[in-house]
Amino acid sequence: PDGTWLVELNTDTMPRVLMNQRYYATVSKTAKREEDKAFVQECAANASWLVKSLDQRAKTILKVAREIVRQQDGFFDKGVAHLRPLNLKAVAEAIGMHESTVSRVTSNKYLSCARGMFELKYFFSSHINTNAGDECSSIAIQAMIKKLIATENRKKPLSDNKITQLLEKQGIQVARRTIAKYREAIGIAPSHERKIVDNS
Repeated sequence: PDGTWLVELNTDTMPRVLMNQRYYATVSKTAKREEDKAFVQECAANASWLVKSLDQRAKTILKVAREIVRQQDGFFDKGVAHLRPLNLKAVAEAIGMHESTVSRVTSNKYLSCARGMFELKYFFSSHINTNAGDECSSIAIQAMIKKLIATENRKKPLSDNKITQLLEKQGIQVARRTIAKYREAIGIAPSHERKIVDNS
């Protein structure tokens, strides 16, 4: 209703532990010796601790995911080119948790949305300063490179130097060697390998 994104846990994928209170009550009543009673109580305490721990874990995952979505709303609205630079520290500070907790929570956890499925770690990236003094995500720049190459003339493919110039026109100043590094990271060959030669 307030125009923000709604984030929910997929409860089907979450570990679920329940303690059978009826069974615990039955066993407690039948335990005669003190050591048996102590054992049953210790088992119940361990089970309760595990249930609470899993519940806390689920709440922590949700809290971290909500903050990532809040900070990366541009990605969900407009796509990968609108990813902002983001690090673990920024999320940790925003939600009042330790950076190591955020790191653990984002490992091997995935977010499913209309744009696909992404590991939470995907939303963290380094930044490049633009001419306007803003910061641009390295993943967003990779997406821009991919888009430029997808629409290039295959008979005259864009060199890394030309991509640098085209991005500069958009206010993004990136070194040619950085373009080459990003291009390789997304699995795109250099311009001389992308060139189509017409032998007719």
